Amino acid sequence: MSGSTFGKLFKITTWGESHGKALGVVIDGCPAGLELSESDIQPFLDRRKPGQSEITTQRNESDEVEILSGVFEGKTTGTPISMIIKNEDHNSNAYDDLKDVYRPGHADITYDAKYGFRDHRGGGRSSGRETVARVCAGAVASKILGQLGVSVCAYTKSIGDVVANNFNKDEIMNNAIYMPDSVAATSAIELINKKREEMDSVGGTIECIVDGCPAGLGEPVFDKLDANLSKAVMSIGSVKGVEIGSGFDASTSTGSENNPVENAGGILGGISNGSQIKLTAAIKPTPSIAQRQKTTNKDGEEVSIEIKGRHDPVIVPRACVVVESMVAITLVDMLFENMSSRITDIVDFYK
Repeated sequence: MSGSTFGKLFKITTWGESHGKALGVVIDGCPAGLELSESDIQPFLDRRKPGQSEITTQRNESDEVEILSGVFEGKTTGTPISMIIKNEDHNSNAYDDLKDVYRPGHADITYDAKYGFRDHRGGGRSSGRETVARVCAGAVASKILGQLGVSVCAYTKSIGDVVANNFNKDEIMNNAIYMPDSVAATSAIELINKKREEMDSVGGTIECIVDGCPAGLGEPVFDKLDANLSKAVMSIGSVKGVEIGSGFDASTSTGSENNPVENAGGILGGISNGSQIKLTAAIKPTPSIAQRQKTTNKDGEEVSIEIKGRHDPVIVPRACVVVESMVAITLVDMLFENMSSRITDIVDFYK
């Protein structure tokens, strides 16, 4: 399977399946000398792992990371960093009835169309569990950014029609859905519980802000910063749309209304302008719901199914750190690429 590698100079390759023995990532291009240990990565994984609260899947995974290579005496060596997270609680029997049936809203039918067969246990490679490897890489990228005073923060902007109208950064880690508005968070949790009781699910949006990003990141034409950020975030399975700055609202505004710099989301002409970068991702409702649904089987026959297993009634909260990770990985890759944009910088480095 191609398409499991992202980046040019800071390159990550993820591997593993939802119900396989383990998942992991290989990072190629991390500079030597960065202080790094499992304790730098684990807090990121803890934000993504299942079983955190009553509104997440109760799959019991510790998601403990182990660094296998690329670190010696607490510092990166400049060689590939390999990390592994073992699967501990994969109940594959719950998926036996789905071997020949396509789950609505999943990649089952498209994987069969592409490969001729698929791993039906939790979706295999198409499962959201793959993102655990991205988060490991994102933790490393975030540490690199921290050396430069760049911070990335993603949080829940909305759940269904409940929107966070206030922003209190300290509140993000104080509630189960990572929302910066305590009043909205309470209403959103009530909505999530209501949909779960109805054997349904709900979607929402994630906002990601970047502070301290220098001006000049982004390559003209095809490798614009906003283009690469959009690709990175859209590569997350549950994301159905990405906006930079004013996003789709720009299409209904006038030039005089949209020209102020705050509407650009920190990027102009595909290049960072030095101000705060703001990105918003739209997250679809969890497709695995307990309601009986109509679908088809491998023979093209119409059937109905009830999806068993342990599933999130909402994906948004656990996806926040995944969005944050993909943004951080993209920024590091483009920071490295930008180092060769001026001859004076190259001369200064080598002299």
